[in-house]
Amino acid sequence: MALTLYGAILSPYVRKIRIQLAEQQIEYQHKHIPPRDKPDWYTDISPLGRIPAIQDGDFKLADSAVIAQYLHESRGGQPLYGTSPEQAARVRWLEKYADYELAPYSTFALFFQRVVAPNYGEQPDQAMIQAALDHHLPPLLNYLEAELGNAPFFLGQQFSLADIAVCTQLINMAHAGELIDEYRWPGLSSLLSRVTSRASVSAILPTEHQQVAKLTGRL
Repeated sequence: MALTLYGAILSPYVRKIRIQLAEQQIEYQHKHIPPRDKPDWYTDISPLGRIPAIQDGDFKLADSAVIAQYLHESRGGQPLYGTSPEQAARVRWLEKYADYELAPYSTFALFFQRVVAPNYGEQPDQAMIQAALDHHLPPLLNYLEAELGNAPFFLGQQFSLADIAVCTQLINMAHAGELIDEYRWPGLSSLLSRVTSRASVSAILPTEHQQVAKLTGRL
């Protein structure tokens, strides 16, 4: 039985797993689960009702970070956690940083307010958006820029889940109309270009762009 991934394609956490699955060349089927209208049966797979979740045979699992590590340990392939305990720890830290520090502003402030909220008849919270842009995001991006340094990836020459986790949040910012300033954060800007050029990412972005255009009335 093929692995099944549950979730919505514009979720940065679902995107993270989709990219990982492609990088590790794992076959899977995707079942759409809308974040605000989940079917009742979904809590049998994801007890907290969150996305993404997977079902691998009889095994069910939720939480993108846990899923990512499970796929790495159970399937092998592309070494997305580096090649040493130190590198693996660094990857997990940067993934956590992206998921818990960056996401509240890149996704839940910018992307949700500009792209998602209007589709539910809600007015975008402009104060929240401006606070994210002016106060919350810059120090977070400054830290990531410093961590990246002059290297192409967070593990130097090696692409890892850290790059995926950070860039999937930056992609949601781009969907919300906010591009990384290449003069202020040149390393992150280059990283995003490098990551979105990978086959695992470029293959899924056209569908995402179409969905964003539909949600924002540009289609």
